[in-house]
Amino acid sequence: MAAAGSTPGTPGTPSVLRAMNDRAVLDLLVAHGPLTRTRIGELTGLSKPTTSQLLGRLEAAGLVHTTGSLSGRPGPNALLYEIDPGAGHVAALSANPTGITALVADITGTVLGQARVEAVAVAEDVRHRTAQLVTEAVDEALRQAGLGHDDLRAAVIGTPGAIDPHTGALRYAPHLPGWHSRTLRDDLAAVLGTPVDIENDVNLAAVAEQYEGAAQDNDNYVLTWLDEGVGAAIVLGGTLLRGATGGAGEIGYMPLPGAPLVRTGPQDGGGGGGGFESLVSAYVVRELTGGGATLAQVMADDAALGEVARRIATGIAAVVAVVDPELVVLSGSVAQAGGDKLRARVEEELTGLALPRPQIRISELDGDPILTGALRSALTQARDQVFDTA
Repeated sequence: MAAAGSTPGTPGTPSVLRAMNDRAVLDLLVAHGPLTRTRIGELTGLSKPTTSQLLGRLEAAGLVHTTGSLSGRPGPNALLYEIDPGAGHVAALSANPTGITALVADITGTVLGQARVEAVAVAEDVRHRTAQLVTEAVDEALRQAGLGHDDLRAAVIGTPGAIDPHTGALRYAPHLPGWHSRTLRDDLAAVLGTPVDIENDVNLAAVAEQYEGAAQDNDNYVLTWLDEGVGAAIVLGGTLLRGATGGAGEIGYMPLPGAPLVRTGPQDGGGGGGGFESLVSAYVVRELTGGGATLAQVMADDAALGEVARRIATGIAAVVAVVDPELVVLSGSVAQAGGDKLRARVEEELTGLALPRPQIRISELDGDPILTGALRSALTQARDQVFDTA
């Protein structure tokens, strides 16, 4: 019963304070893994009785459970508490011109199922069944996990381009015609049975870097994606910069010296073909030594490596001059093929091109950073729901 003059949920009331303590403990268990009651009390500053009551409450709510005990100390063994993985589940997806990959994970982030549906995005029979293909991928991942649609709390899909916040349409991705419906997000939510976010793939790669990659210690950084497509994600003050139409970071279309100047952009139905991407995409880099070479072979040629570094540095300099990041992370297949040699050459070539001198790092994430970022984003959304005990 609320105190006189207050309403449930009023800041400072016992129910709100309890919910805040609950969330603090749940976040600790996510970050640290299993902890004893004593250790939880030490980390939160809560008294033993309060900690015991809190853990009992969370256990009754199905949010935590005991998982063995800690031995080797004087006195009785101490019970270990951890997040109950069955408290919620999420789906994370990555879509590209050749297909859709989906994974399903529990609320702790443990992946329980993963599936891939191959589909050429521009094929006529694919254009009108995007939602069906997404469902096929998610359903197979759910089947592997022994789960159903009702178990999902959130789904995040990474795709080239960006959803315009005003129109709901996908922009900057003419090579994904089936994804351009303004009702796609609602259509996907209806077939998956959970809210769906469609996010730019490079933005999600930046999320992955911030959680467990090269940008963990930075709040101001730029992720430069160098692959078959080229783009960037810009994080300032820990916040992702999206722009008025969701197109912040579409540097593949940025005009640069030496690049063809193409005035018909993707928003007009064109496929680009000029700008930064025409200088440093994986396809262009593979052709630098005469064609037929792999990226690794091109990068082993010192002259070609130097040319790629010069081109990358020219594009980065334009971004650095505007947003002045502490760090630039190079990711994607071109960056991975070049490795630290490419990083050093880019750093050298950047000297004098822009007054700020950010650190340059190569991404060292394992697996697909887009899927990793989608999973992290979906977990954040799901935990905000599941861990809210107010």
